[in-house]
Amino acid sequence: MKIVINACYGGFSISKKAAEFMAERGSERARRELEEHAKPLDPDDRFDAISIKYGKERTFHGYGYVDGLEGRYERDDPLLVAAVETLGEEAGGSYTNLKIVEIPDDVEWEIDEYDGFEHIAEKHRTWG
Repeated sequence: MKIVINACYGGFSISKKAAEFMAERGSERARRELEEHAKPLDPDDRFDAISIKYGKERTFHGYGYVDGLEGRYERDDPLLVAAVETLGEEAGGSYTNLKIVEIPDDVEWEIDEYDGFEHIAEKHRTWG
């Protein structure tokens, strides 16, 4: 199984180019994130107002959070993996270095991170 992680400090996100790649191939989450990004700036929104003031476009975040869908991009999504394999460094958003890690298919896994630098860990029980 192939899983996408962020291999540097900063946190996971994908680029607009990666979202377009995924949306063209059927990713509903990527399509909807691109649609939200394309909406006109709203002067009543405090973040949009800053962009308007400085003549900037809306920033594409690439986290995969969209209205009406739970969660964010699934890291083992074949379209995400294909985007990273095809686009290479261009697949990552700001402050990212996306990397594909391959693990055995039968492993129950999770992503652990420190300051956005991620690794794959096998799920196990812990107590605190």
